[in-house]
Amino acid sequence: MHGCLRCRDTDAPFPLDLRMAFQPIVDVARREVFAYEALVRGPQGEGAGWVLGQVQPEQMYRFDQTCRVLAIATAAELGLDTRLSINFIPNAVYEPASCIRLTLAAAERVGFPVERLMFELTESERITDPGHALGVLEYYARRGFTTAIDDFGAGFSGLALLTRFQPHVLKLDMELVRDVDSQPAKQAIVGGVATMASRIGSRPLAEGVETRAELDWLRGVGIELFQGYLVARPRLGALPEPDWSVFERGSAGSAPPQARLQPSA
Repeated sequence: MHGCLRCRDTDAPFPLDLRMAFQPIVDVARREVFAYEALVRGPQGEGAGWVLGQVQPEQMYRFDQTCRVLAIATAAELGLDTRLSINFIPNAVYEPASCIRLTLAAAERVGFPVERLMFELTESERITDPGHALGVLEYYARRGFTTAIDDFGAGFSGLALLTRFQPHVLKLDMELVRDVDSQPAKQAIVGGVATMASRIGSRPLAEGVETRAELDWLRGVGIELFQGYLVARPRLGALPEPDWSVFERGSAGSAPPQARLQPSA
């Protein structure tokens, strides 16, 4: 996507007024919120895709750091008492030990426990230097942060990356999840990924879950972590409560029609 940028680029102007929305990730086995993912929004609530389209290459490091600091500050203000999941751009982290300092300083400033931070590497993004991305993940894991690979199955480097690094959480891309209950090819792939994740010590997470049929099938192959409109839609500047009723036996439901086929980010 972009070459690695140095920390001096924090001086570059960043014109956007960013905001944060949050969406819960639930653990159905423990019946608790596992984490809240921070999702960047524009000044009028525009989605992440629109926001990223406004960011110039020379602003990428500042954008990445600004999102982290804003997510932590907003989460602390809202009283978040579980993990905070933050997407990071590996190509914007030129050296993890140096570039994590602003993140840690932001957490200390607002009193947010750093052990609750979870960092997601988006596998759908084009990683220009897989070795560098691996180094960032390994560094975060050594520091005690929860690590995740997001959108697994959407890119081309996922399996190769897993042979060298096993994250705490492996997030299945929503295109694999969509209609998995009725598509044998997806069932074979998702079932295999869920088994593989468990064998390498990673917890599989299904994101983009929108129907009870999808949810039931995914639970049947042992997946316990879920994120999607069926459970809760993202809310701007708030921590939405999950709809636990969708996990009750005999419950039926799906996301509202207008919400279908929209990415959670």
